Formats: sequence, C-alpha cells, structure tokens
Amino acid sequence: MLKINRTASAAWSGGLRDGKGSISTESGALATYPYGFAARFEGKKGTNPEELLGAAHAGCFTMGTVADPGAKPSSPPSRWTTTAKVTLEQVEGGFEISAVHLTLKAKIPGADQKTFEELAGKAKAGCPLSKVLKANITLDASLVT
Repeated sequence: MLKINRTASAAWSGGLRDGKGSISTESGALATYPYGFAARFEGKKGTNPEELLGAAHAGCFTMGTVADPGAKPSSPPSRWTTTAKVTLEQVEGGFEISAVHLTLKAKIPGADQKTFEELAGKAKAGCPLSKVLKANITLDASLVT
C-alpha cells in the first residue's frame, strides 16, 4: 500500500501582532515565505494559512477530477481551473475555517453538464483534503465553451 509523507514547516518570531513568520515546504516551492498577522487579518502582503489551504485543496480536487475515468471523453479537456474560497470566521473561543467553496470550470469537448457535475461531486467527496476538513465544502462545476 502506498504511503507518502510530505513536510512543511513554519517559523515565528515575536508577538502575535508585531511578529513575523515564514513558511517553507520540503519541495522548495515555498522557502521562508513570509506570513503574519497583517497578511492574515488585514489584507497586507504575504500569505496566510487559509490561502495555502485553499491552494492545496484546489490542486488536490482538480487532480482528483481529472484522474476519474469518467473524466476522459473522446476529446481531452483543454483546461481545468478550480478556485477555492476559504472562509475563516471568528467564533466563540477563537477562529475556525467554517467553509470552503470550490468553483471548477473546465472546457471538455463532448461533455455534458449533468455527467460533469456528478464527476465533480465524486471528486469533492474523494479528495483527501476534503476528507480532512470539518468545514462545509460546497462546489459549483461548469463546462465552458
């Protein structure tokens, strides 16, 4: 049975509001990339955990959709794009990621909307990142011409 471990790390210096952090990935895709309070809560330059989770979820879900045998019509798709909107909200006792909304658009010659929506729903349910999140995960899937 296949088992893969991936590693990422975060470092932080200082207090919550005035501190600075960096995020790194084993692959080097992110190498001491900055993040901090202002990037997370005030829209300042830098990344944040929710944005990174959204990117990971969008990537995982898109790969799962493309990998499904039902996604292989007679003509190969020319492009798949997924956007993940991650909602972080303040709740009693702190914050939580309460929702992720996935928007998938694909150009697939010969595909029909109903089959495409079924395929996308299967991928959403089967995506490892969807499985690990407790948030409400919703999906819009549309074929583009």
